[in-house]
Amino acid sequence: MSDQIELASILERNEGSVLTAWVAGQQSSTTRQGVISEGELIETSRVFLSLFARAVKTDYDEELSGEVWQPIKAHLVALSRERVIQGFSPVETATFIFSLKKPLFDALRKDIGKDAARLADEVWKLTLTLDKLGLLTVEAYQQTRQEIIERQQQELLDLTTPTVRLWESIVALPLIGTLDSERTQVVMESLLEAIVENEAAIAIIDITGVPTVDTLVAQHLLKTVAAARLMGAECIISGIRPQIAQTIVHLGVDLGDVVTKATLAEALKVALRRVGLTVNKIASAVRES
Repeated sequence: MSDQIELASILERNEGSVLTAWVAGQQSSTTRQGVISEGELIETSRVFLSLFARAVKTDYDEELSGEVWQPIKAHLVALSRERVIQGFSPVETATFIFSLKKPLFDALRKDIGKDAARLADEVWKLTLTLDKLGLLTVEAYQQTRQEIIERQQQELLDLTTPTVRLWESIVALPLIGTLDSERTQVVMESLLEAIVENEAAIAIIDITGVPTVDTLVAQHLLKTVAAARLMGAECIISGIRPQIAQTIVHLGVDLGDVVTKATLAEALKVALRRVGLTVNKIASAVRES
C-alpha cells in the first residue's frame, strides 16, 4: 500500500478522533483562549483537516507542489493574517499546525504500529509535510505583521505632517521629529497640496518640534521651500532656536533669502503683513475708531 493511500485511509477512519484530540491540544497550548471561541476553533480545524485529507488522498507530496495543496496554503495564510490581528505570537500561530502532529502520529501508530519500518516511513514523511505547513504559517504571519507595521508607520508619518490653514492665503506646516529623505517627500507633497487647496501665498514651516538640524535636514528644508516657490507661495521658517541657529552657522548652511523667525507667532505676524493684514488689540481698535 502506498504512503498516499495509507495516510488517506487512516485519516478517513480516524478523522473524528483526530479532530477532537487536535482541538483539545490547541486549547491546552494557547494562552489566548478567550480570543477565539471553541466553536470557531473547531470549525477552522475541521476545514483544514478536511482539506488536508483531500490533498493527501489526491497527491501526497511533502513538497506541497501540487494544485491540491493550494486551498490548504490559502487557508493557512488567511488564518495567520487573522491571528496577527488577534494578537497571537508567531509560535502560537504555528502551533495550529504543529499540534496536529501528535493526533496523527497516534492514529498512525494505532493502525500500523506493528510494522516498525512502515510506521517510521509514514511518520517521517508526515513530519516533513507538517513542518513545511507550519513554516508557511510563520512566513504569512511575519509578512502580515510587516505590512501592518509599514501601514502604521505611514499613518504616523501622515499624522506628524499636518498642514494647518492659519488665515486666508496663509498655511502652516508644523514638523515634529526627524526630517529624512522619505519624510521630506511626504512633507513636500502635503505642503504643495495645501498651497493649491487654500490658494496660499504664504507657507510657514515650523521646525520647533525638530530635535536637530544638520546639513541634510537643512537641504531638505530648502528643497521644500523651492517646491513651494514654484507653486507661487513664499515660505517662512519658524522655530529657529538659539542652538539650531548656532548649528546652521557652524555648518555654513546658506538659507538664502528665506525668512526665518524664532517662533510661529512671529512668523505669523510677518505673514499677515505680507498679505496686507495686521492684528490690533480690541481696545486700540476702539480708540482709533
